[in-house]
This record gives sequence, structure tokens and C-alpha cells, in this order.
Amino acid sequence: MAVVGVALSDTGRVDDATPYALHAQAARRALADSGLDRGVIDGFASAGLGTLAPVGVAEYLGLRPTWVDSTTVGGATWEVMAAHAADAIAAGHANAVLLVYGSTARADIKAGRRTSNLSFGSRGPLQFEAPYGHTLISKYAMAARRHMHQYGTTIEQLASVAVQARANAATNPDAMFRDPITVDDVLSGPMIADPFTKLHCCIRSDGGCAVLLAAEEYVSDTIKAPVWVLGSGTAVSHTTMSEWEDFTVSPAAVSGRLAFERAGVRPADVDVVQIYDAFTYMTLVTLEDLGFCAKGEGGAFVEKGRLLRDGELPVNTDGGGLSACHPGMRGLFLVVEAVRQLRGEAGVGQVGRGRLPEVAVASGTGGWFCSSGTLVLGRG
Repeated sequence: MAVVGVALSDTGRVDDATPYALHAQAARRALADSGLDRGVIDGFASAGLGTLAPVGVAEYLGLRPTWVDSTTVGGATWEVMAAHAADAIAAGHANAVLLVYGSTARADIKAGRRTSNLSFGSRGPLQFEAPYGHTLISKYAMAARRHMHQYGTTIEQLASVAVQARANAATNPDAMFRDPITVDDVLSGPMIADPFTKLHCCIRSDGGCAVLLAAEEYVSDTIKAPVWVLGSGTAVSHTTMSEWEDFTVSPAAVSGRLAFERAGVRPADVDVVQIYDAFTYMTLVTLEDLGFCAKGEGGAFVEKGRLLRDGELPVNTDGGGLSACHPGMRGLFLVVEAVRQLRGEAGVGQVGRGRLPEVAVASGTGGWFCSSGTLVLGRG
């Protein structure tokens, strides 16, 4: 099966649209990108708009799918959904599956509207951490501090991740922030949760995107070259921090291994990587866990421009969640950017000048390293 259509909705600052409108805009654009008729879509996946998300959004789009998915595991949701969709197509349970997402997270906060139903209430495992004020960002900060203590990772190395993400965003016309920043800019910003200052943290934006996967028999009817799903892997880890065996290892260590094994490729074969980067530490530790460098060597690996668009391993080539967009769940945006890079459609932000990349990885992380989904995509 292949990815045959991808698109973004309007992103960044979108004050005059609803989440449903962003879903619809992205879906129409992805369908147009594929050249297929909407009648071929018999599978649908969506999350983020309540428990009936795939039903309500499908109705809004005028679809009546016979295969649906509403799996919600945080930021890894869309890689997990894509893996499910690929399996459904391979099994003959669906012909073409549309994955779509939209959020007005930034506009909602500006207007004083509640944007999340995530509960840290009195029931369930989180009841043991909630009284102590554990926030999502503090959990990531704790993990980063452990990595720094155990492996000598420096705050400057973490800051370099944000600097390189911003440099990549400079070539992306859709990125929310494009002005260059320095390591000193990152270090001197207001402290959010030690060791993270503001620029170590993702931005908050509006926006949506869509991805259409289809069976091989439909590829000849599409208007662009297909991007094949070579392999996928999913994994979950923990919700309570006390149940996390090692703060320096994310579930991408499992999802990545499975995805590479099933794709029949190695990290050394990968040309471009898209990683969920709500915080700089996520990029560093996910690169380790996917096997692009050894455990504990992530700090040295991310230095000296290796992650830049023209670097040794281009990472988050659109600017990522740190600079381009982050409307709540960013996982599907990773797939869109990976596909655009493989197609050679990234304009001045294209990697591999003179030779298009052959293999891309999109790896999403959910919660506070609670879940992971990894896709290996290829042109051949």
C-alpha cells in the first residue's frame, strides 16, 4: 500500500476557522493531491474531537466509511493509525483510508476556550502523581535531567536542537516562526521547567493535515508518484513515572526496531527523519532509540549542524513542533513532511539536492514517552 495524497490545511494563526473546517480543508486538499475520486475512500481515521471523532468528522466530510479507527495514544496517534490503516488495506478490509486532523489550539487559548479534556483527576494511576503537581512538561524535564546526569548531555546540546529546527523552518513558508535563533537565545529565555526554557518547548498553533493511503491497485490512477509504506511499529510504555523503568529510553526503541525489521532496512539507509519534538529532548532521545546513534551519544550526535536540511541526517525539515506548527497532536504532520521530501516537493526546503531521498522515517511520541509509532516510508 502507498501514501497517495497529503496536504496541510491553513496553519499557524487561523482565527476564523473551526476544527471541523480545518479537517475539511485538509481532506479536500489531500484528495486533490491524489487525483482519486472521493468514492474510493472506504476507510477513515480521526481523533481529537471527542469519543465519536471518526463518526462526526466523517459525517461532516460526507463520508460513510466501512472501516474506522479512533485510536488515541497522544502524539503517536497518527503513526499508530497509519500502521492500522496499512494493515487493513493489506488484509483487504479497506481500499483507501483517509487520516485527517484539525485543531484550533492556539485560537482557543486566545479566546479563553478549553482545548483539552485530558484529566489528571482522582481516578486511575495518575491519582498518585497529580497531588504533587506533575505536569506534562515537568515529566519531560525530569527525563532530560536524568539523561544529562547519566550521560553528560549538556544544555547547549539540547539547545542546538531548537536552533537547527528554526534554521530548517526558515525555508518553510508555512512555518509559524522563521527568524533565526542562537544557542544563547535558547539558554537566556524564560525558564519553563528546569532545564527547559521557552525555546526548548514547542509552539502552540492552529492547523490540520490529511494523509490518504490506498491499495496498490489504485496507484496507477493517482497523479503523483506513490510513497510506499515499507514498515511500521508501535509500542506503549507507562503512564505513571514510577512505572517507567529507564527515563533515558523511550518506547521508540521498540517501535523503531519493529518498523526497521519489517521494512528490511537499517537506520543507515534512511535519508530524512521526522520526529515528534514537543521538547528538544524528544528529538535527541528518539534519535538514540531509533538507532541513529548509540544510547548516551545523542548529545554529541545533534551538535554541529547534523540535523539541518543540508546536514548529515536532516531531521524535522519543516521546522518541527519547535518552530513550524504544533496544534495539539503533531504526528500526522510528520507523515506529510516525510512524503513531501520523498516526492521532492519541499521547494527550497528540499533535502538531497540533485538526488531525491529514497527512505524516510516518521516517528511519533505520545504522552510523556508513554507511546510510540514509527513508520518507514520509501519511494521504491
